Amino acid sequence: MERAKNMAWPKGSAQPPIASGRARNLPFQVAAVCWVDLLGYGGMIGAADFNPIAPQAKTAITRLRAFHRIVAEHSGRTFRTLVLNDGAVVYRDLSLRSSGVTYDFLARSFALFKALEASEKRNGWYGARMVLATGFRAKGSSRAIDAAAGQLESILSRMKAGQIAPEEAIREAASIERYFDVLPQLQANFAFTKAYLADAAGSGAGLGGPRFFVDTAIFENGIPTWVRADAPVAFKDQRLGLGGEFAPVSELTPPGHTTPAVPGMRDALQIADAIAPSANVRALIRAAR
Repeated sequence: MERAKNMAWPKGSAQPPIASGRARNLPFQVAAVCWVDLLGYGGMIGAADFNPIAPQAKTAITRLRAFHRIVAEHSGRTFRTLVLNDGAVVYRDLSLRSSGVTYDFLARSFALFKALEASEKRNGWYGARMVLATGFRAKGSSRAIDAAAGQLESILSRMKAGQIAPEEAIREAASIERYFDVLPQLQANFAFTKAYLADAAGSGAGLGGPRFFVDTAIFENGIPTWVRADAPVAFKDQRLGLGGEFAPVSELTPPGHTTPAVPGMRDALQIADAIAPSANVRALIRAAR
């Protein structure tokens, strides 16, 4: 179980400002990820022998489409999602300066969960479970993105040189395909790993049911008064040694002001210091301030 380490600043002094240049040089990002999945979906489609055109599969497919629609409706530039059949990942790199970004991710995740909960209850389905976790993310590869950008640059260069007409440039650009794809934000992202493991552990680890479980590492000095939650559940994957505390959150009350600092929330460096796996990592984090 991860435990926060109190940051020792001289008594009576303010926390020093973040030196943004040094922070950008850290070899990792601090990420927040939600993993959400539809409970009981496998059983529903299994009852139709995994035949998507069988009459018995109609309800399962309708449920899946509703799930995809709701996730899409809640997605945005700073709340990006990746849907994987009956599961979805929501991801964001947290701010080194503002705990308001952490709050925004929490609030938007909760709004998505409540929308899914309403849909599931209205239709008499099993519900969805969401796990919000934090962790380090190695700065990842953008190979597929760079490859597509290189193709586009080549097209524009040849058009500028008069080697191809604008019409041909448009046709070539429209035909660009990626044969290898990757989301850099989800590669070597250990917040994603933690969220997935906690969800997979389910009721056997005390994380069962259609609930919204939140990694308490995002909170400063315990769960804030504006968050209603049951007692946190300690979780640790024994094989990988990765874990944390997850509080089942049932209600959020807007805390007042949300930028740049939100009472009771941590920014990325504070979270990093709380979950750092070694003294060396903590030293790097503190040197970035």
